[in-house]
Amino acid sequence: MGVLDRFEKGVERVVNNAFAKAFRSELKPVEIASAIRRDMDERTAALSRGRTVVPNTFTVELARKDYEQMLDWGEEAMAEEMITAATDHATSQHYVFVGPVDVQFDEAEDLEPGRFRVRSSSKRGAVAPATTDQPSRRHPILDIDGQRYLLTGPVTVIGRGSEADIIVDDTGVSRRHLEIRITADGVVATDLGSTNGTYVEGHHTDAATLVDGNTLTIGRTRIMFWSGVPEGDTR
Repeated sequence: MGVLDRFEKGVERVVNNAFAKAFRSELKPVEIASAIRRDMDERTAALSRGRTVVPNTFTVELARKDYEQMLDWGEEAMAEEMITAATDHATSQHYVFVGPVDVQFDEAEDLEPGRFRVRSSSKRGAVAPATTDQPSRRHPILDIDGQRYLLTGPVTVIGRGSEADIIVDDTGVSRRHLEIRITADGVVATDLGSTNGTYVEGHHTDAATLVDGNTLTIGRTRIMFWSGVPEGDTR
């Protein structure tokens, strides 16, 4: 199944399950998804060989009637579908985000029903969806129970609380449990005084310098660390 097919099926699932009865305007969610995808293609920035950055924050402006319907449908569910579709497209095109992907909807007085526009920007954050399987010393990848994150900032906090950069749904994890810091001398994992502690390769530790392929455990959650740099390589 292609990216556009997944795009359409994902959005159709939301509409069919929750919003079909309320859908009265000519506006189609798949058109919004396609516009976000097109915006990404048109606003690429090649920073280095094999690293093309695209916007990661999108505001979809709608006419008042469409915006009110969006609220009735369930804005969060629709935004999640758009985020998933944007991430799939970035993966297929080998694009890179500099922060988490965010989609919001807003009302615009100058638009007629069925019309919309997309405004986008690149907003740096501590983590971004990993759209590549090629980590680097500067941008390692964390795999947390199968969900991959590219570390795009120098410091990333993992925990159960909303203030964490990566939120883990695990009652055994503290609100601010673990810090991952990228330094000139390596990537350091530091326990932030958590209740149940942090384990690296099965050993309880307060702080450890990570090497490619390390496994960390917090609560019942397993974290794989990938830097693409073999142990002992100091280049």
